[in-house]
Amino acid sequence: MRHTIFDTPIVNSCFRLLSRLGLKLFGWKLEGQRPNAQKYVIIAAPHTSNWDFVLTIAFAFCFRMKVFWMGKSTLFKGPFGGIMKWLGGIPVDRSKTNGLVQQMVDTFHNCTELAVAIPPEGTRSKVRQWKSGFYHVAHGAGVPIALGFLDFKKKVGGFGPMFFTTGNYESDLKKIQEFYQHMTGKNPRQFA
Repeated sequence: MRHTIFDTPIVNSCFRLLSRLGLKLFGWKLEGQRPNAQKYVIIAAPHTSNWDFVLTIAFAFCFRMKVFWMGKSTLFKGPFGGIMKWLGGIPVDRSKTNGLVQQMVDTFHNCTELAVAIPPEGTRSKVRQWKSGFYHVAHGAGVPIALGFLDFKKKVGGFGPMFFTTGNYESDLKKIQEFYQHMTGKNPRQFA
């Protein structure tokens, strides 16, 4: 994959220091360990606020990770488009079905190392059910899912256990969502 802020030498060190200081200043703690895999999908949940993005980037620096993330294509328009890509963004056009899952599966197959954060809600708004793209990308690419989280009530962020898909989406989703049932997003009413 392309060059990002996470592998820009001096900038990376500066942002890692700023991230540690900022998280400590606001009372946030790291929990869990950086996933021990070369390639994986990261569930980014709960996703209820723009603050999730800021905290996710800060935690990525603290865990010394190079993370890519999927975001709506409108974030990548205009003068900030290049910056969003440098921050690890992958634009997604949500208005059409364009084989995005297969594109991501192919990307995983063509990389030796890759971590992609995907919010299963697909939006910051409340949803009745999670979108299945994160699951199908992981299963199709044969990579595990890292259960990434931000719990605003406890002020902790990090990783739970790695999850390996079985191909039974309904059963697997139930197990994954059990991990998140006690998590609190920035806007609690928006997380199912």
